[in-house]
Amino acid sequence: TFTNLLYTSVYLILVVFFFSIRLFVSSWNVGGIAPPNNLNMEDLLDTRNNLADIYVLGFQEIVPLNAGSVIVPENTTICMQWNSLISTALNKIDVNNITLQEAEEEENVRVYPLKKGSSLKFNVENSTQFECIISKQMVGIFITVWARSPLLPYISHTSVSCVGCGIFGYLGNKGSVSVRFWLHETSFCFVCSHLASGGKEGDERQRNADASQILSRTRFSCDSFQYLPRKILQHDRVIWLGDLNYRIYLPEATTRSLVNDRQWSILLQNDQYHYYFEVHIENLEKMKLKAELREGCIFNGWQEEDIEFAPTYKYYPDSDDYYGCSQNGKRGKSRAPAWCDRIIWFGKGLKQSQYNRGEFRLSDHRPVRAIFKAEVKVPSPLY
Repeated sequence: TFTNLLYTSVYLILVVFFFSIRLFVSSWNVGGIAPPNNLNMEDLLDTRNNLADIYVLGFQEIVPLNAGSVIVPENTTICMQWNSLISTALNKIDVNNITLQEAEEEENVRVYPLKKGSSLKFNVENSTQFECIISKQMVGIFITVWARSPLLPYISHTSVSCVGCGIFGYLGNKGSVSVRFWLHETSFCFVCSHLASGGKEGDERQRNADASQILSRTRFSCDSFQYLPRKILQHDRVIWLGDLNYRIYLPEATTRSLVNDRQWSILLQNDQYHYYFEVHIENLEKMKLKAELREGCIFNGWQEEDIEFAPTYKYYPDSDDYYGCSQNGKRGKSRAPAWCDRIIWFGKGLKQSQYNRGEFRLSDHRPVRAIFKAEVKVPSPLY
C-alpha cells in the first residue's frame, strides 16, 4: 500500500551529521640533515597542550639533493628514523588523560564515541595511542600521517600519488607527494611539495609551472569504487603544505631592514605568493610586473591564515642569524629572508585556529605548523 511504501522510504532516508576533528599540519625543510636520535619532536607537535586527532607532517630534503639521491626515490632508513621520533613524541603521554577531541560544547557530541563497554585505556603494551596510517617518500619529499588508534576503523581508501617536477621535468628532487584518505564520509587530501628554488626575477615562473604540473598530473587510484575522487581539488578537504619557495619582491637590503623591524605586513604586501594568487590587479600594476606573470593564477581560490611570524628561510644551521648576515667576520652569499615554507588550504569545512613556526635549528629553514578544525560528515539511517 501507499502507507507501507511511505514508511519504507522514510526508513531508507539518510540523515547526515557533521562534527569536527582537530587536525595538526606541519612542514619542514630539513636541508638534507638526518635527525639526531635525541631530537625531541614534542615541541613541534605541541603534545603538551591539546592533542589533535590526526597529525600530518611533511618534510623536504630529508636526503641531500645530489646526483646519487635523485635517482633513488626511497630511503627506508631515514623515513623510519623520522617516524620513530614522531611516534615517540605522540605516544609519550599519560594514558589516564587521553580523551578524544570533542566538538564544541553547543554541539555536545563526541567526535568518535567508543563502543559500549570499551575504554580509551586500552592495552598500552600491545597498542599505541597514535598509529601511522600512511607514509610515503619521493627522493627528498616525505609525508607521514598519524591518527588516534580508535579512529582507524573509520579511515578508508588511503592512496598516494607522486609527481616529479625536477631534473628534466620529471625527477623527484622537486615535485610533490600527495596522500588521500576517507574519514567516515569525508575525503581528505594533503599535498606535500617542494617547488623550484631560486631568488632571481623570473624564477617564480618555474614555481608556478611546478604547481600547475602537480595539480594536473596528480591522480589517485579508484580501486573498485568509481565514485572516489582522483584529482586533488575533487576532495572535500584539501591542504597544501611544503617549501613553496616563493620570495619577496624587494631589494635585499630593504627586506632585511623590514625583517629586523618585524614589519610583516609590508613584507607580505610584496610576497610572491600573495601577489600572484590573491590577484590584486591594481597592486600588480603599481608593481609594474610583467603581463605574463598575471597568467595562470595557480592558487586562485586557496586560502592562507595571516602570517604573524618571521620569515622561515634562510638561516645559518644551528643559529638564529639569517644567511648573509655577518657571522665570524664573514659575509655569506646573498640570500634574502623569505616565507618559503607555507600551509594553505582549499574549499569549505576547514577552520584554522593556529599558524606559527617552530624554532628548531637543525637546518636552514624553520618549520611551520597549523591547527585546523575539520568538519566530518557521518550519515545515519532513520529507523
